Amino acid sequence: MRIPILPLVFLFIVSFLLDLYISLDVKKVWRKRGVFTYWIISGLCYALLIVAISLPRRDTGADLSAIMWLLFTYMSIYIGKIAYFLVSILGRVLSAVFRTPAFNMPFRWIGFFLGVAFTAIMWIGTGYTRHHLMVVNQDVYSEKLPESFENFKIVQISDLHVGTWGEDTSFLESLVEKANSQNADIIVFTGDIVNRETGEIQPFIDVLKGLHAKNGVYSVLGNHDYGDYADWENAEARAENNRQLAEHQKNMGWHLMNNESLFISNGKDSIMLIGIENWGEPPFPQYGNLEVALPSDYASKHHQNDSTFKILLSHNPEHWNREVSKKTNIDLTLSGHTHAMQAMLKLGNWKWSPAKYRYEQWGGKFLRKNENGEATQLYVNIGAGAVGMPARFMGAYPEITVITLKRGEPR
Repeated sequence: MRIPILPLVFLFIVSFLLDLYISLDVKKVWRKRGVFTYWIISGLCYALLIVAISLPRRDTGADLSAIMWLLFTYMSIYIGKIAYFLVSILGRVLSAVFRTPAFNMPFRWIGFFLGVAFTAIMWIGTGYTRHHLMVVNQDVYSEKLPESFENFKIVQISDLHVGTWGEDTSFLESLVEKANSQNADIIVFTGDIVNRETGEIQPFIDVLKGLHAKNGVYSVLGNHDYGDYADWENAEARAENNRQLAEHQKNMGWHLMNNESLFISNGKDSIMLIGIENWGEPPFPQYGNLEVALPSDYASKHHQNDSTFKILLSHNPEHWNREVSKKTNIDLTLSGHTHAMQAMLKLGNWKWSPAKYRYEQWGGKFLRKNENGEATQLYVNIGAGAVGMPARFMGAYPEITVITLKRGEPR
């Protein structure tokens, strides 16, 4: 396997310069013995980085969990070191400005404790936050909702990324139990059940089979579900991987919706559920096709702008942002994908995530009127799993969304 030399060299240079700076401060406090110990620990971190980058990442059958944990350990330590560096530099700048060394030592200690705090936050993120399920209740109003669907309850789950859990089923067992306890009319899963390949789902099939709702469990695929993040021997092997994922979901009792629509009935009334494959942004492949699932042609019996109350399952919220909210009157789109980048701060109704710099709609409910002045709504679930790093930080708890449909003006 080819080792990415340039990224490795870059990380080594940055890490070494950072360690060189910190070791000079260590020497002033703990003398030569402290410096020796510091470089021994840093050397072990470099070894972690070499092993992590050298392990196969795109080979089918390769276990990504070891890579994730090695990189996470390295990052958690160096995030703390960066925090120390920045505070220590600030102390030196202040000492230079005021022409006194009085700021140096206090700022070194502040930097030390801040660095420890940042490293602790990283490990809290993997040891606690990513295990702590949060149920989010959200009412969605529409004047088009049939009367018999008043208080119709939808449980949304998204982005499980089961491969990150290896073979540990305990979290998924808790999720299934909590989702079932909501007594939903339907349960929907909005994509990314695996990280790279179908084999990851094997330990979790019996657990996920336990999801149940009065009117069924429905799902769509996310960008991670097509095998695009792995190297395959040939196209047939990748196609078989994708076929098996669809088969597993069928055996779990889930209705996988690949560019299709159906009606959910309640008495004499019904609403439409639409599910599309992943709507990829370049350079990712475009599998989703709303036109196939539900045509835009007004001559069709049912179309994207008819008077039926419609719910769309589309993994990527950019689909709603760029197309659905502008060209259709689909009442509610349910998406995932963003994870809130697995880091979120929340205080009352205010919330922030680095995801906001990538996605205009990264978490929660959004309302927009289309070109005809009709309301369309979006809810973005921030996911229940983790990918890249086996952690979720601060307020980015794994989410189960309980959406209750109500008659009334959208708000």
